[in-house]
Amino acid sequence: MRSKRPCPEEGAFYNTSERFIGFEEVFQRILRFVEQEPAARYAMAIGTDSQVYQKYTKFTSAILVHRVGRGAWGCLRDYIVPRKMKSLREKISLETTLSEEIACYFTADRLDAITDILLPYVDKEADFSLSIHLDIGTNGATKDLIKEMVSRINAIGFTAKIKPESYVASSYANRFTKVQSGLKVSSNM
Repeated sequence: MRSKRPCPEEGAFYNTSERFIGFEEVFQRILRFVEQEPAARYAMAIGTDSQVYQKYTKFTSAILVHRVGRGAWGCLRDYIVPRKMKSLREKISLETTLSEEIACYFTADRLDAITDILLPYVDKEADFSLSIHLDIGTNGATKDLIKEMVSRINAIGFTAKIKPESYVASSYANRFTKVQSGLKVSSNM
């Protein structure tokens, strides 16, 4: 059964209660979330997971801003490949690419804006970290991909986390890959 909420357009961010047009709206929402409790510790993570369906493969990327010990805010973005992706390396590589793309939206100026909110509260333990969560781990078939994917993340200046620490990819994004997409699956790709 399909959800009654409007389905996002490809590239649009959403969560269960809000819909965003683009990343700037998402970033403004993140700033408002941090401004609510500027003396808190924040761990932000980006991760992507995928699910293969009969005629397409759905990728869901997630941004999660965790106010450590006091809640979280997150949003998602779907991407559809109009075929069954059978290669594990291809799926994991695209998951990594989609997470890298979102991470690159967090320019130095945007990260400085977050830091500027927290800086006056550093003596009260305010803190911020950003990592990319990969849906790979030391058990199973993905173990052979760890070095390659982690190196890609490190090469663009971010910290990579793998299972069991990669909960944004393996839990949050994963949950939303299980909902069949309302996005149009075009065969003209």
